[in-house]
Amino acid sequence: MCNINAQEKQKSPMALISYLKTLEDDFNIKFSFINEDLDGLTLTVPENMGSLEEILKYIEDRFRIEAEKLNDRYYTLSTNNNVNVCGTVLDNFAKNTVMGATVEVLGADIAKITDTNGSFSLDNIPRNASLQIRYLGYVTKYVKVEALLQQKGCPKILLAPYYEQLDEVFVYKYLTSGIIKEKDASISLNTAQFGILPGLIEPDILQTVQALPGIKSIDETVSDINVRGGTNDQNLILWNGIKMYQSGHFFGLISAFNPYQTDKVTIYKNGTPANFGDGVSSVIQMETGNTIAESFKGGGGFNLISGDVYAELPISNKLGVQFSARRSATDFLSTPTYKQFINRAFQDSEITLQNNNTVDDEFIRDEDFFFYDFSGKILYDLNDNHKIRVSAIHIKNNLKFEETNVSANETNVSLLKQDNISVGGQLQSNWTDKFSSHLNIYYSRYNLDAKNVFANQVQQLFQNNQVTENALKLDTHYTLNDEFSWNNGYQYIETGIANTTIINEPNFESRIKGVVRTHAPYTQFNYSSPNNKFTGKIGARFNLIENLDTFKKFLLEPRVNLNFKLANYIRAEVLGEFKSQTTNQIIDLEQNFLGIEKRRWILSNDNSLPVTKSKQGSVGINYEKNNFYIGVEGFYKNVDGISTSTQGFQNPYQFSGEIGSYNVKGVELLINKKGDNYSTWLSYAYNKNDYTFDSIVPQNFPNNLDIRHTVTFASTYTYKDLKLSIGLNYRTGKPFTEPVEGDEGLDQNYYPPRINYQSPNNSRLPEYFRADASAIYNFQISRRLRANAGLSILNITDRKNTLNKYYRVNENDEIETIENFSLGITPNVSFRVNF
Repeated sequence: MCNINAQEKQKSPMALISYLKTLEDDFNIKFSFINEDLDGLTLTVPENMGSLEEILKYIEDRFRIEAEKLNDRYYTLSTNNNVNVCGTVLDNFAKNTVMGATVEVLGADIAKITDTNGSFSLDNIPRNASLQIRYLGYVTKYVKVEALLQQKGCPKILLAPYYEQLDEVFVYKYLTSGIIKEKDASISLNTAQFGILPGLIEPDILQTVQALPGIKSIDETVSDINVRGGTNDQNLILWNGIKMYQSGHFFGLISAFNPYQTDKVTIYKNGTPANFGDGVSSVIQMETGNTIAESFKGGGGFNLISGDVYAELPISNKLGVQFSARRSATDFLSTPTYKQFINRAFQDSEITLQNNNTVDDEFIRDEDFFFYDFSGKILYDLNDNHKIRVSAIHIKNNLKFEETNVSANETNVSLLKQDNISVGGQLQSNWTDKFSSHLNIYYSRYNLDAKNVFANQVQQLFQNNQVTENALKLDTHYTLNDEFSWNNGYQYIETGIANTTIINEPNFESRIKGVVRTHAPYTQFNYSSPNNKFTGKIGARFNLIENLDTFKKFLLEPRVNLNFKLANYIRAEVLGEFKSQTTNQIIDLEQNFLGIEKRRWILSNDNSLPVTKSKQGSVGINYEKNNFYIGVEGFYKNVDGISTSTQGFQNPYQFSGEIGSYNVKGVELLINKKGDNYSTWLSYAYNKNDYTFDSIVPQNFPNNLDIRHTVTFASTYTYKDLKLSIGLNYRTGKPFTEPVEGDEGLDQNYYPPRINYQSPNNSRLPEYFRADASAIYNFQISRRLRANAGLSILNITDRKNTLNKYYRVNENDEIETIENFSLGITPNVSFRVNF
């Protein structure tokens, strides 16, 4: 009778405390409990439960409350303040599990990372706590533990992507995780989300960008990145808004920027926003994390070249610190990877005479080499609307290289020191809900000291190149309404460059200094239709350029970036820009066996080297449906005001300083198919890149970077905690200039004799082919400590690709042919821990 009454009273929810009072009356018992433990809890007992034991068991399971029977009349109820909880994190936009999301118990030093199925479990945590679930690219979510306990099993938790308001085909996630094509046609790399690419076991920033169509390095380095046929000095590389004049370690084989502190990388090939000046080929913008960490986190690791550490420390809720440091082990540890890199930088070349006989001189080589980089950032929030950020970076390369020709008993020594020190401060302010500003001030100094001692110290050459830059940049953003916004800004940049050359035999000394100041106001209107059928950015940059010694020039640079929907799953983009730059690099390859790192920065003077200007336009179509993407883009680019001394010529025009231009016409294609655990893509780029020099015969000939066809095929696969990737790279050979055949190839009327060359770039190197593979395994060491181990192999087939070929006259008045070759088969392993 009592059971029936209890069931009838519980057909609707009621407070747990009230229900317990009912049970006391119905079953003639007494409960002892603390009101605060049960206050606010409600329940509905299923009608099929009639006995007291069933009801108490239901309450225990539902609320994690322990019921203890003292005797036939008295019971105690106590809450277990620590509980176990589990869940599965899903992307409610793509309906996929989110692997690697951080699940943190607020107020406690407890956190977990979701596994490959998006699942997590937390043991012995406070039942009144809240969970913070976060992952880059998604809105951070907060969930009460109590709410999860009231659901059956391990409930699903949905994370909202930042792009959930956009059409399905508006933002493209392709190649591997962490690479996104944005609505303005820029490419974003989120290093924390980064998956895997062929040959890479760490997200090296400047190696990763070369996976994108239209971006390659003709000599396999990160210090010579060629974007749509441009030279490396035509790329604007920014780190936290600071222009970088040094980008590589180990003669360009390794990026100088620690990827584990870098939060986001943005690449523009065209349609650049008006706030970016300089860099007529591209913009590569790197940004470290911009929010104060909620808890201490960091990590470290090593590979066969270097080791590094990084950390984020929250000092308080308003003050945080980030830092990273990396140093090579090359000066005390010789590894297979190091040996291959050394061969690539110095020894992997072949010298033959004009009669094809190989020069078989025996050389003894010894090198002492190391590099390091350090970066840090201080984050201080004055309040929610005003935030100060201070960043600093120091990059260093140091080399001593000694080469002895045994047969000639002659020793050459080269010393090289390369430093980049940059400091910058930013003030980010939200003045109203509609108006914000960003002030950026920085100082940057790059210094290169190079000393060559030839022929047993008979001749000594010293070269110094120093770049000093100060800048003030102010950007404002005003939101007119949901569709229109307006950017305005002003930039002042002062760049000073000094070049010193001293030779003792014959006695020669040259010191050249120059300063260029640029005043650049700009404006840009941004529009986005309510349903994203059309978005556009139209702006202009107004450059007043002053070289204190020679010229003053005004340049107008319009920019346009349009994206619109053609049909379901199909969008088109129209991009265009005018750009200019006043800094270039002189390339003296013939006298410089140390390669790219001894390129010297110089300033435009509007005489021997004018301001370099570019015009570029492109049209693209993108299709994306069911994780299948096709993108095609055609472009035309003209760059005027280039010099033969900055283009890497290795023929009579290397030192002539002729002024001209180049034109590039090209098409880029990317096809990408993704699944839950795989991604496969095929990219193709066609470029026709031609020089025009009025004072050279013929006036038009192929560019030194004229790579007509480039093809990449690659695939990644994830199985639980194992990531695998393999890729094939193919491209046609680069042009080079051959001497006239026979005895006429050497002109004996000069002393020393000179080489008579055929038409510029009349021949091409053999085709280039390389296969790479990589694997990464992730595992958990402890609750807080995660780790991964990686293995990569570059050039699996050990193919001997010719990267460069040029000619010189030796001391016996014979023409020598020098061929430089690519990396051979190069393994690398890594181990990292993160917490």
